[in-house]
Amino acid sequence: MEQNIWFTLLSCVFFMALVAFISYKKTKGNTDSSTGYFLAGRGLTGGFIAGSLLLTNLSAEQLVGLNGQAFRTNLSNMAWEVTAGIAIVLMGLFLLPKYINFSITTLPEFLSKRFDEGVRRYTVVLFMLGYVLVTIPSMLYSGALAVLKLFDVPALFGITYTQSVWLVIWIIGIIGALYAIFGGLKAVAVSDTLNGIGLLIIGAVVPIFGFFALGDGQFFEGMKTLTTNNAEKLNAIGGPDDSVPFGSIFTGLIFANMFYWATNQYVIQRTLGANSLKEGQKGVLFSGFYKLLVPFYMMIPGVIAFHLYGNDLRSVDLAYPTLVTNVLPTYLSGFFLAVLLGAVLSSYNSLLNSAATMFALDIYQAGFDKDASDEKLIKVSKIFGSVVAIVTFFISPLLMNAPNGLWDLIRKFTGFFNIPIIAVVLIAVLSRKIPSLAPKVAIIFHIFAYYMMVWGFEQLFGLPINIHFIHIYGILFAIELLLMLAIGVVKQRTTPFEFPSNPSVDTTPWKYSVATSIVLFASITIVYIVFSPIGVAYTDGVVSEYFSLAVLGVVILTAILVPLSIRQWNRKYNTSYQSMNSKRAVNSEQGNVY
Repeated sequence: MEQNIWFTLLSCVFFMALVAFISYKKTKGNTDSSTGYFLAGRGLTGGFIAGSLLLTNLSAEQLVGLNGQAFRTNLSNMAWEVTAGIAIVLMGLFLLPKYINFSITTLPEFLSKRFDEGVRRYTVVLFMLGYVLVTIPSMLYSGALAVLKLFDVPALFGITYTQSVWLVIWIIGIIGALYAIFGGLKAVAVSDTLNGIGLLIIGAVVPIFGFFALGDGQFFEGMKTLTTNNAEKLNAIGGPDDSVPFGSIFTGLIFANMFYWATNQYVIQRTLGANSLKEGQKGVLFSGFYKLLVPFYMMIPGVIAFHLYGNDLRSVDLAYPTLVTNVLPTYLSGFFLAVLLGAVLSSYNSLLNSAATMFALDIYQAGFDKDASDEKLIKVSKIFGSVVAIVTFFISPLLMNAPNGLWDLIRKFTGFFNIPIIAVVLIAVLSRKIPSLAPKVAIIFHIFAYYMMVWGFEQLFGLPINIHFIHIYGILFAIELLLMLAIGVVKQRTTPFEFPSNPSVDTTPWKYSVATSIVLFASITIVYIVFSPIGVAYTDGVVSEYFSLAVLGVVILTAILVPLSIRQWNRKYNTSYQSMNSKRAVNSEQGNVY
């Protein structure tokens, strides 16, 4: 046993050291300027962006949390991940071109240009509180939980379980902080991409071994057991009592995903580091296809664990770690641990990097030293990142007593900051006459209203609001949009805002962006058909007779729309860009600056 542990640890260290070495070689000498440190020198390609987005988003929080929810209920929680494609398309086709035209580094900077410095400060405070109190601690704790289940840390070091949680959190946190604080965004992106490849490999391996275990050594027998026994566990069409009712996808959930993929600083910072709009769009849209793998990689293992262990586990969040411990061969344990830690470190160092970026640019430079040098900004960023890291080391262990699993707890608390930010950003780009007063009122209103509707009325007056918290997302989003529009009517800007165009990179859009978006929408629909009562959740067999017809209908419609979208792009853009290039060539020959 001790020999196995040392083999796992040494092989894990080898894989992590390899990633660190490659990241160092790829980023050496690229962090001397603020653009190099905060935006990877605006040199990221689509592959690095997609890989970084994958690892930034998919962490131990998902591995542990989503599998725990699948173990506890069904696959309805996959809506958080699979339907993200809708928000990803909004980001790639609509918001990313505006961000790149603004040549911004942070989202609060975008809002300061559209509104004023007050709105910038409001959004920075929301981001900071959300990152420090909720998101970063949850990343560290979920990673620690997975490590503790894989290794008997209390017995290994002769300490208590609580002490073990603290120890592992500090070790993971310190390693992640070194990447984020000293390597900058490019080091984060490169390491994310390498770890992302590992996650794709190990994500496929775990359910494969799980099927063998479920089928007593027979892979297909395990798959048959999964789809015929308790088939309702594979249903993603959530009912009213599920964690994610299906109807909530079209109310609050879609806006929560819009926040995450279109306005969340630690996600969009990768796209702002793209070397062109085309590469940025590729990276964003490709990440949408990665999200479709989530139910297979991060929920099916939870259902397999349900079939293997029933209700014998102490906590739903132990489903995935227990399965891995029992089915993964020893020779893969070090690689799995390296990938798991890589996923944790990725999300953690991405959040830390973004928090430090916002502090340096949106608080320190904007409020205290407008002429700060690149060297000073990088130094301030590193100091603040170190402080945030230490603070989160103390907050993370407090999540040990989450009653209904880590996943639901995190989703509820992110409601304090995700909805007002996406509402403000959409108003910023859709209306040129709304004044800066409107978003300030909406943000303050949301914080109080969300608390009262989710917890306050029951805690203070004994009057529970029996509305699912995701529906509350949608209700407050609509109210806040109307509130800002009403303020715009009463106190309109004297002159409509004009969006400037000051790009730092080429803004030619990707020719296949619309076609890729159509294929992404079709793929989302097919995944939902697969995990529905006419798909593998069919209780009278493997799948219903309507399954093939439904999939075929989606494929035919997609085959019609994709060529039409490419033809439309050619008509709309090709002529104008050819004309622009001709003008540039003429001006270049004449020695003029175009």
